[in-house]
Amino acid sequence: MPGPLEGLRIADFTQLAQGPFSTQILGDLGADIVKIEPVKGDWMRHWSMANTYVNGEGVSFLTLNRNKRSIGLDLKNPKGKEVALRIIGASDVLTENFRPGVMNRLGLDYDTLHEKFPELVYVASSGWGQTGPYLTRPGQDLLAQAISGTSYLNGNADDPPVATAVGVADFTAGFHIVIGALAGVFRKQQSGLGQRVDVDLLSSMMHLYIQEFAVYLNGGGVPQRSNSDIPSAYLGAPYGYFQTNDGYIAIPMNPINKVAQLIGVEGYEDVTATQVMDGRDEVRRDLAKGFIKKTTQEWLDILLPEDIWCAPVQNFEDAENDPQIAENNMIVEWEHPVAGKVRTTGVPFRLSETPGGVFRSAPCLGEHTNQILSDVAEYSVDEIEELRSSGAVI
Repeated sequence: MPGPLEGLRIADFTQLAQGPFSTQILGDLGADIVKIEPVKGDWMRHWSMANTYVNGEGVSFLTLNRNKRSIGLDLKNPKGKEVALRIIGASDVLTENFRPGVMNRLGLDYDTLHEKFPELVYVASSGWGQTGPYLTRPGQDLLAQAISGTSYLNGNADDPPVATAVGVADFTAGFHIVIGALAGVFRKQQSGLGQRVDVDLLSSMMHLYIQEFAVYLNGGGVPQRSNSDIPSAYLGAPYGYFQTNDGYIAIPMNPINKVAQLIGVEGYEDVTATQVMDGRDEVRRDLAKGFIKKTTQEWLDILLPEDIWCAPVQNFEDAENDPQIAENNMIVEWEHPVAGKVRTTGVPFRLSETPGGVFRSAPCLGEHTNQILSDVAEYSVDEIEELRSSGAVI
């Protein structure tokens, strides 16, 4: 069954994380992703989180590049640039996440391409934006977390700034690329004209923390972190993770008197609020004395029937075996020509008539060069051989 974006083609110049994550989402939904790589390959082919490789293939690359076709191009070679232009001309959307100015130097900037291909939706992602005082700085996830103020929201009061364990700026920006690209495509269908879409890590982080920043901007004061593991500076007790006899349990907003009564902690019979800010650390420490007395499963058996919001705090092994994650088909596997069987997370959205899925493994570098040159760029067999001989493609 075709995905809902079948017939949409993306000329994908992105590398690293946020760009490939976004085009993978579009590919999961059926779009034809033509991954245009330098002759040495996407930077992520040569780096992997935790230095984890499967038969020489980096797990980070494998998990961000399924459902794509790869062609290796030397964009500084005039013939390579001509190939790129043919692919772009046959595409609905172009995505790139180079530093500002790189596409201009290659002659593949928005103004140049808009004149040649007025229907093209051109999506550019950067660290800081396309103008401003940070224009020439390197842009990266940790740096965006630092400047946006994100890192001062995490951890306890006496802790140093704490970055998130996940590249939250990269992946939030990735979602924004998808939104911007599809919005541009929809508008093109109405007007017949493409446009430029700009996304940046810093703005994506600011938007992710829209609620917290709005609290600050509207009189909530500078965020003050707790001293008892409440994971948000602007939330009160009992919110957070509590240690049990054999692990941890998550307890978000709940009537404090009801929680205290169920776990055997006295003194909160009249506290009907679901959040206490004043003295929140003392409240948390009092409730912690109750939770430590039983196992996580024992508390779940007690609390869930009483409609208390709660959940076990699971590690990755627990999550892999979680029945709801299995029900949602959120762990999938596919075959890669070099790595063999690859396991990763699945498609997080489901459409009843045109479901997404894993249609292709992550490509080897240049795996689809001949196919793309023939089907997309419309080169003949002899022209393809000439391009390979010239070093314009691999």
